[in-house]
Amino acid sequence: MIAELDATFAALADPTRRALVERLACGEARVSDLAAPFRMSLPAVSKHLGVLESAGLIRRRREGRAHYLSLHAEPMATAAAWLERHRRFWEGSLDRLAALVAEPAPRSPNPAPPNRRRRARPASISPKPKRTQSNQP
Repeated sequence: MIAELDATFAALADPTRRALVERLACGEARVSDLAAPFRMSLPAVSKHLGVLESAGLIRRRREGRAHYLSLHAEPMATAAAWLERHRRFWEGSLDRLAALVAEPAPRSPNPAPPNRRRRARPASISPKPKRTQSNQP
């Protein structure tokens, strides 16, 4: 399932391919008719259509020399279901967080005294070592 989702999202990541899908949502079309509104060569449009076809988003049928393409919505329905599951999860998580933030903080019966800063104590001064006969000049 993950590979199919990856292929669907990768195919739909390109604006030209999304425009082709939008056009095919209106009904079946020939490759040459799909290519007409785009300022690109027929082979370039065919490459985009190949990506959509590999992802399972479109189906091709031949009638003589003409190729007709139609939208196959199942991969998009699978992607939409995946997105919906994740939307519900995150929406629920954010709703719970918002409710938690909106709750007043519980008050302690004995509030802690204010934190007072302690003054830094001076470093202790070590006494001078006693002079012994061995360290006398």
